[in-house]
Amino acid sequence: MKENNEFEIIDTAGFDAIEKRFKKLYPKQEEIHFHAQVSSRLGGDDPLDGISIFRGDGYYHFVTFGFSELYEKESDDMEYSGYGFELTFKLKMTEEQKKRKKRDFDIKDRELKNICSILQELARYVFETGEIFQPNEYIWTGQKEGIDSNKKSKITGFVTTLDMAGEISTPNGKVQFVELVGATDNELKNIDSNKLKIEELLKKLKTDITDYNRKSII
Repeated sequence: MKENNEFEIIDTAGFDAIEKRFKKLYPKQEEIHFHAQVSSRLGGDDPLDGISIFRGDGYYHFVTFGFSELYEKESDDMEYSGYGFELTFKLKMTEEQKKRKKRDFDIKDRELKNICSILQELARYVFETGEIFQPNEYIWTGQKEGIDSNKKSKITGFVTTLDMAGEISTPNGKVQFVELVGATDNELKNIDSNKLKIEELLKKLKTDITDYNRKSII
């Protein structure tokens, strides 16, 4: 909507609802927010408008902004906002990361930027194919290299579960927070061949925080 043919008032109700949910989980915290240089909504290459990162107890908690309708309602589906979900991810901190006091160091962290790139790639897949991510699924391309920035980790893909943020109702519809949990190549092979259930893997891991240094449980 425009006023006086000069200023455009942007409705950010969808964006605000996501931010409010995570501010409730991490009160009194100034999160890091990586904005897309130019989002696809404005003709750029990045499908997501942005990704926020909060500091938990020994982990970073990522949440995307862009799978759902962040601004005005555009789709005809009144029940769900956009694709109906946003992705999240929890990454275990290194000892060095735990000691940091200033968020400026986190902003420059190569590993955090790497995860943001992965989330943008997953968003690109969704935007191009229309396929959505839901809890109790797995994401595996068959790659052998780790998903970490140095490509040394045993973690090569993901399984999904419902994030602690759950599901919210926004003015644009429902949004479910689908969490990615890192899995090794061997674990994913066993899931793919129906030798291991995703619920069993998550139960054995005993945590939804991805640790790049962990070994396969299989």
